[in-house]
Amino acid sequence: MAQRRSKEEIEQLLEQYRTSGLTQIEYCQQTGIVLSSLGRYLRQRKGAGAEPQLVRIKVDAESPSGGGFTLVLGNGRRIESDWGFAEAELGRLIRVAEGA
Repeated sequence: MAQRRSKEEIEQLLEQYRTSGLTQIEYCQQTGIVLSSLGRYLRQRKGAGAEPQLVRIKVDAESPSGGGFTLVLGNGRRIESDWGFAEAELGRLIRVAEGA
């Protein structure tokens, strides 16, 4: 039977994944962790009511075209668009991208 990871080990693993900038598959391939285990740890953490982390951002001057943005999420995903989004739509897009 496989040895269980402690809560501290799981937290460390999740922090390393978040800062790696890798996809879940890439991270698991590099570390030897089973993809379903990483997914389970992420879901459990999300369901545990973990406080969302605030991230400092830098807002550059508006581009000459007046539109477009690049948003880099905490999980390493990038969203680039030249579309305008209402605040609620952008929030939904971010939640979907971070949960994937």
